[in-house]
Parts: sequence; C-alpha cells; structure tokens
Amino acid sequence: MLTLKNDTFLRALRGQPTDYTPVWLMRQAGRYLPEYNATRARAGSFMALCKTPELACEVTLQPLERFPLDAAILFSDILTIPDAMRLGLSFQQGEGPRFEKTVRTEADVKALFVPDPADELGYVMDAVRTIRQALDGRVPLIGFAGSPWTLACYMVEGRGGTDFHTIKAMMYQRPDLLHRLLEVNARAVTAYLNAQIEAGAQAIMIFDTWGGVLADGMYQQFSLAYMRRILGNLTPYRMEKDEHGNEHAESVPTILFTKGGAPWLDALSRSGANAVGIDWTMNLAKARQRVGPTCVLQGNLDPMALLTSPAQVREQVVRALDSYGAANTGRGHVFNLGHGISQFTPPEHVSVLVETVHEHSRKLRQSPFA
Repeated sequence: MLTLKNDTFLRALRGQPTDYTPVWLMRQAGRYLPEYNATRARAGSFMALCKTPELACEVTLQPLERFPLDAAILFSDILTIPDAMRLGLSFQQGEGPRFEKTVRTEADVKALFVPDPADELGYVMDAVRTIRQALDGRVPLIGFAGSPWTLACYMVEGRGGTDFHTIKAMMYQRPDLLHRLLEVNARAVTAYLNAQIEAGAQAIMIFDTWGGVLADGMYQQFSLAYMRRILGNLTPYRMEKDEHGNEHAESVPTILFTKGGAPWLDALSRSGANAVGIDWTMNLAKARQRVGPTCVLQGNLDPMALLTSPAQVREQVVRALDSYGAANTGRGHVFNLGHGISQFTPPEHVSVLVETVHEHSRKLRQSPFA
C-alpha cells in the first residue's frame, strides 16, 4: 500500500499536531446522496449492497468524490455479527432491522458462537481490501463494529426502535445470562475488528449506539466493561508498505462512541481508546476541559443543523470549532456529527460543512491567542 497522501485524521487521533481539524461524518455514505440510492437500487437490497465487496467499495468512495473528507469509513452495518450468528437479519422498508430469531433463553445464548471473520464475515474483509486498493493512499480507512451491548439490544429485542424492556428485564432478573451473551459478543467483536485491521483498516471505531439508555452503574457493568476488554485485545499495529516497498509498523488508533454518553465522559476518556466521540448534547469546551490530555475528542454537530441553510450550517460549524478552541495544545480534535447524517440532508450543505471546518480551523491555529 502506498504512503498516505492525507494522514491528517490519523495524526489527530495520535495526538500529533495538524494544520487543520480533520473531518469525516458518521454515515457519510448514505441515502442523502443520489448516487448511493442508485447503487443500492442496483444491488437490490441493503444487505446485498453490504455483502457485495465491489458495491460496498463503490458507495464507500462516493462521498470522497464530492467532498474533501479526511477519512473513508467502511460501508457495512453494525449487525453483520449477529447476522453471521444465523439470527436471520432482514431490513423492512421504513421499519429498520429485524431478526427472525431472538436471544432470550438459556438455550438461545448457548447456541451463540463467534463467527469466523474469514468465513461467515469474509465479504467484509474482501470489502476492506478492495476499498484500500481503490483509495490508493488518498485518505485512511476506518473499520468499525457495534458494541457488545448495542448488538445485544437488537439480538434480544429482535428489532430496533424499542424501549428495550425485554433486555432490561433480562439485565435485572438474569444478569448472569446477559453477561454470557455479552461475553460471546465481545469475543466476536474483537475477532471481527482484528480481522479488519489485518485486511487493511487503519483506524477502528466502536459504535455504542444504545449505551445511553442504561442507568449509571449499569452502563459501566454491561457496556463500558466489555468495550474496554475489546480495546485491550485489539491489534495495536499493522504493517504498511511505502512507495519503495519498505515495510513499517503503523499504529491503529481507536475511537469509542456512546450516544448519550456524556455522564460517563471521564470513564470513556480512560477506556484505552485514542478518541472519544461525543454527541451534540455536550459542549465541546466543557468536554475538552473534562478529558484534558487523556484523549482526543470527536464530534459533535447536531445532524439536524444540516437541514437548515448554508449560512446556518457555517454558523453552527464555526460555533463548534470555536467552542473547542485551537487544537495547538492538548490531544486534538476530529470534527464530526453527533450521530449519523440524516437522509434528508442536502449534499451542498455537507460541502459547506467540510469547507468551513478546514477553513476556520486553519484560522484558529494561526491566531496569536491560540
């Protein structure tokens, strides 16, 4: 693989100085782009799109053709692991994911297994390799997985968009059973992410989408503890080749994101991850003050701000960057949304966001008061 032409994102994650604040967007390849919708229609279904490496590569690169983003993220889904556990994943129009089988009993948990990343999930690794080759060193590639708790929410409830009453009942009444489920998920996520690293992922993100629904105390026990375990068992380096064919070890930075995780920011910053993603409910300045030099912050524009107007998008981006302040000191900042981009976002508003991040963050670094 060629030396990266733009390593700003990785440098920021490693706490190194950067000329500007790097930016990428959660769900940056998605339904707000007409070219994505065309490719998805050609694939026939969402899962067919995920499971066809060439098409997954195509949609991964689509936002990079429109916007000067600083990273690509693998096009896939957090539910690939429970799907590979043969729970029968499908996506219903307008309803989101559903599982044919749920995991609620002793027998259900006992039947779970850790999928072989090279076999049941081999299509994901093929996509990673295909994307790395197509990127040709343009920007780094992010690999990802869902957290054990978030995966368990879907596996127990059988679908998304619930009040989580079934899994929470299990948590209070049968914590031992839930821990056994989370243990399998943690081993599966670890193997899956390490396989992505081996295939070419240059940074790793864990999405704890539903961690924020847990009570204090329960979050630390049923979500954070398992993510910490995963982080402690990830491959810390991968071998890369430069343009002369010489190999060198590159660290693989990690990002941890709990939606609604503001109450546990201090614990998240000490989780072992290089960066912590925060949603739009937290002020960046206060978050930076709380974490100090322990980790990088990623975030945190409200995705709904992109539905307004170009002028308002620019105003909100500047406000967020000013809130964080100059990244000349401390551990640094990666700009992102506080959650995934809305399908109703005008693509031209994303252009304004990316251009404003690059332009205004350069100005902040040049300020004599930085």
